[in-house]
Amino acid sequence: MKKIGVVGCGLMGYGIATNLVRKGYQVSVYDTNPEAVARVVSEGADGKKTVQELANSSEVLILSLPSTTLVEQVLLSKNEGAFDNLSRGSVVLDMSTNDVARTRSLAEAARKSGVEYFDCPVSGGPDGARLGTLTIMVGGSREKFPEISPVLQAMGKHIEYIGENGAGQIVKLCNNMVVGGIISLLSEALLTGEKAGISKEKLAELFQKGSGKTKVMDVFGPNIIHGTFDDVQFSLANMLKDLNLYRNLAEDEGVPTSISTSAHQLFTVASNTGADQRDSTAVAELLAHHVRV
Repeated sequence: MKKIGVVGCGLMGYGIATNLVRKGYQVSVYDTNPEAVARVVSEGADGKKTVQELANSSEVLILSLPSTTLVEQVLLSKNEGAFDNLSRGSVVLDMSTNDVARTRSLAEAARKSGVEYFDCPVSGGPDGARLGTLTIMVGGSREKFPEISPVLQAMGKHIEYIGENGAGQIVKLCNNMVVGGIISLLSEALLTGEKAGISKEKLAELFQKGSGKTKVMDVFGPNIIHGTFDDVQFSLANMLKDLNLYRNLAEDEGVPTSISTSAHQLFTVASNTGADQRDSTAVAELLAHHVRV
């Protein structure tokens, strides 16, 4: 499987596509933004004008999209969607983060089209995509999993087969709830310590030497510390989307969401102030604005 199509050329899609180009795959890309496509094409990929054209030329179709609705449009649109244009035996690797129930419905639609579908949400951010060091959580057929493993290994350092379709999404949604909660707590704790007279830099240094150590600090800490909220590692809009999906999942499973409510409310308020396209750590700025002078 050397012919790879990538739908979505944003921060993650760009990294995924260019990494695969460097590793010798024949990569074609599609995005509604021509500038995003041109950026990947300049790195050696082939640009396609429609999903239909991309699907016709791909053995493996990778999706990196910001919502379940967009994923459904790309895959299910009558005549023009990927399921109607991929060859039987082709594979879809959905690396977006999506609703669990709708993911399972997409997997069933794929089977009816003779296409294998895996939900493969990722962790590791744009740098991980570009360097091929992502953590990839895989849901789908265990029997077919070995066939896609070489492609996954080209994109990730840690590949985990979790279970049947939807399993990858469950792990990713729980992961992102934890990340969003830690970002919220770090933002508050670093602000509190700073107001009490200890610099954020010193606090962060000592957290990482003690039991408060977290990878979230490595990835998102610099933005919180330096206020560089326009250096987007993971947009606030995408984080809030994932928190909403997590809370829907928890409620479906009868799990109380009182603990996650504070983080969810913080991201919701930040979104309402227009911070959607900033980094998730923009919640730290919101907290700082509410400190008593």
